[in-house]
Amino acid sequence: MARTIQLADGRTVEVECLSCALTGGLIQPTGGVIVETDLFHAHQDVAYPIRGLVILASKRHFYGMDELTQQEQAEFIWLVHTIRQKQRELLGIEHVYYFYNEDTTHHFHLWMVPRYEWMNAFGRSVESLRPVLLHARNELNTEENLKDVLESIEILREGLKDFKR
Repeated sequence: MARTIQLADGRTVEVECLSCALTGGLIQPTGGVIVETDLFHAHQDVAYPIRGLVILASKRHFYGMDELTQQEQAEFIWLVHTIRQKQRELLGIEHVYYFYNEDTTHHFHLWMVPRYEWMNAFGRSVESLRPVLLHARNELNTEENLKDVLESIEILREGLKDFKR
């Protein structure tokens, strides 16, 4: 069943699954694709303008970690490791919160949310993640910050362009 979704950049799309539309190339994420393989697709949801935030989504439509094939398992952990390495090396990101849930309207995806000093005001546990994301969406959607976020997408994309497994 299709539903209407408004994207961060104001575009409205009608899709059955936003993840399928993104990973299948029907919708281009703002800032573009960070890295893509035959099995996975990494991008940033700029609705949450946090420099270096990455969403790693499967191209195949499923919801649970236990549904990964052996090939997907190997590629997934390798991609998480490689993206995380580039976050640290190219963007100076010291800490990341990883978040994934199975009761979502989108299919399998992992959020890699950098941890910055300003986030300490919201706590230092996984419980702080939602308030941090809401703060970013409501308070950091400035032209200057979006420029910084788009620059970080380009830096990661460039750093991962020779991505080979």
